[in-house]
Amino acid sequence: MSTTSVILAAGFGTRMRSKLPKVLHPIGGHPMIWHALQAVKTATGKPPVVVIGHGAEDVREAVGENATFTIQEEQLGTGHALQQAESLLRNKTKYVLVTSADLPLLTSQTFLNLIDEHKKQPGPITLLTAILEDARGFGQVVRGSDGQVQAIVEQAQATPDQLNIRELNVGAYCFDAKWLWDALKRIPISSKGEYYLTDLVGIAVEHGLAVKAQTLSDVSESIGINTRVHLAEAEEALRQRINRDFMLSGVTIVDPKTTYIDAGVSIGQDTTIWPNTLLQGETFIGKECTLGPNTVVRHSKMGAGCRVLASVIEHAVIENNVNIGPFGHLRKGSHLADGVHMGNFGEVKNSHLGPGVKMGHFSYIGDATIGQDVNIGAGTITCNYDGKDKHHTHIEAGAFIGSDTMLVAPIKVGKAARTGAGSVVTKDVPDKTVVAGIPARAIRKLDNSD
Repeated sequence: MSTTSVILAAGFGTRMRSKLPKVLHPIGGHPMIWHALQAVKTATGKPPVVVIGHGAEDVREAVGENATFTIQEEQLGTGHALQQAESLLRNKTKYVLVTSADLPLLTSQTFLNLIDEHKKQPGPITLLTAILEDARGFGQVVRGSDGQVQAIVEQAQATPDQLNIRELNVGAYCFDAKWLWDALKRIPISSKGEYYLTDLVGIAVEHGLAVKAQTLSDVSESIGINTRVHLAEAEEALRQRINRDFMLSGVTIVDPKTTYIDAGVSIGQDTTIWPNTLLQGETFIGKECTLGPNTVVRHSKMGAGCRVLASVIEHAVIENNVNIGPFGHLRKGSHLADGVHMGNFGEVKNSHLGPGVKMGHFSYIGDATIGQDVNIGAGTITCNYDGKDKHHTHIEAGAFIGSDTMLVAPIKVGKAARTGAGSVVTKDVPDKTVVAGIPARAIRKLDNSD
């Protein structure tokens, strides 16, 4: 038995003014609570206990099997919330790490430091503090003449002198579990009818027990979220952290202020990202790519050496040395193999383009399989929808599709076949055959000299 974490996520979050539970508002591409989950799980090596209440089912669904849940039926304060974890943790862990889901910027390293600091001291509480000019609603940490923590005073109850204290309680703690559960029962009820976790500090001091404080080195981690203004502040701080980490690992970000990268995105060394680029969701970018400006890549995988300019890529797979844009759009199910070129204003949906395919501008390829080294002329359209069902187009290797060709699916164009410009192809085209017209008809066979 070592350390188990508890995430408090039961509050109403009324200041967010939203139907969505506060802890599910996204930051860095994930629900707020996701960040807390990742940090405490890494720090303790095990899934946390999550205390849920308001929007319980929505939170439970979002978190899934990544935590154990306990419900706070009535929201009677943070002390009461933590009490709900007692039945799950009493006699099952030596230390209890406690944080809130609305503190998404606290890192696993910060929690590890807090746990390690707590293990060094004899008292039952180690709390996390930050030195801030703006109290932001955090309680002031009051120390005695010997420098020991004596109390946490909420702003509403603080004296003028106490309001000048710049050391503030962040809201994350490490407790001795054996002491904690009985101490929670001794928390007095406040004038608001709630039980505050911060009162545990006074209870410990009253019994002559030491309370330790660990101060944050990076105060941006202390940004708690109660309003959408706070949400934007946290988003900005997280974006700066993510971008800085990528730059230090060998990624060039030309303008970090206009580059938005979700937590969990992977980017290879020597990739360059130009301004107004968004990398979102489960996205993997290979080495030596150039992305942007004005590019969105969402839930996609990209190999090495790719170039994407002013384009949108969603739920797609791109292999190596692919060139896209400007103004390309890859939709769900698109797969571009090595060396594909996709010109400006091209769109691909649910299709596989084989190695070396050249797709001209102003073309749409949907529900298709395109073989190696096919040339798709400008303005080509796969007519894949008949008003009721989607149909497949198959173009075999080496075919040449003339500009403004309409391929009426289901249809197959054979190896090294050709279509004339402006053709409407309604029937399968044999290998090495030239078709043209409306509707397209075979006009000749190709020989080896063609």
